[in-house]
Amino acid sequence: MLPGETIGSGASDVCCNKKLRMQVLHSGAGYYVGTWCPNCGPYSRESGYYRTKEEAYKALLNNTYSR
Repeated sequence: MLPGETIGSGASDVCCNKKLRMQVLHSGAGYYVGTWCPNCGPYSRESGYYRTKEEAYKALLNNTYSR
């Protein structure tokens, strides 16, 4: 990960004038904690991938996600 690549490492948490919130998202690689812009789509991936949605939610709720 490069500095400023994620919100956790310094990237802005605002896109299209909207503050983005951490949430559980899904891609072909699995579930992850990240942010989504309603206009642009995926904005950041703040964690590694989890096999299940439940594992990703647990990491988000406990603030234990990391990349």
